Amino acid sequence: MLKLLAAGATALFVTLSQAAFAQAPSTMGPASLSPQNLADLTDARVAIVKAVLQLTPDQEKYWPAVADAIRVRAQNRNARIARIAETVGKMSNESTSDILRDRDPIAFLDRRAEALAQRSQDLKKLADAWRPLYATLSAEQKQRLASLTLFALHQMGNAMEHAVSGQPGMQHMMEQRMQPDDDDDWLVIMR
Repeated sequence: MLKLLAAGATALFVTLSQAAFAQAPSTMGPASLSPQNLADLTDARVAIVKAVLQLTPDQEKYWPAVADAIRVRAQNRNARIARIAETVGKMSNESTSDILRDRDPIAFLDRRAEALAQRSQDLKKLADAWRPLYATLSAEQKQRLASLTLFALHQMGNAMEHAVSGQPGMQHMMEQRMQPDDDDDWLVIMR
């Protein structure tokens, strides 16, 4: 079991690290990867979770709904991040005083509400997809899933620290963004 978990986690982070760290720090993130690269990363994550679970034939029938929910959530998250990158890119040529003077707090609140509503829908669909499968998992499968989740969260934290190190203001921004409601698919699996 431990070997399978280690192999799956290693494959995940080898896949992720090549795509993430090959980018220059100023262009890192989902907005800099092609849609196909993002889909490939999501497929790799889905495959690792499935491999770690070692589903029985009876459990296999529940897996497609889970995989689809993870993929839809990832696509929507990537679209949100791309919109943010576009907005930040538009403001990159403006001074801080111009940005603050021209900001529209109502438009910001509207965008934030739309993003949260979309995330809420995605999380609900993901929970609904996981519910029947999770109910059939053995204690050992649940433990493997929990171990993979914790390992992935730890590695993501390390990668995030590496990505933002040396970039003024980025650490603060990431601390602000990485609130409990900013779960990644790995964390959602545990909730």
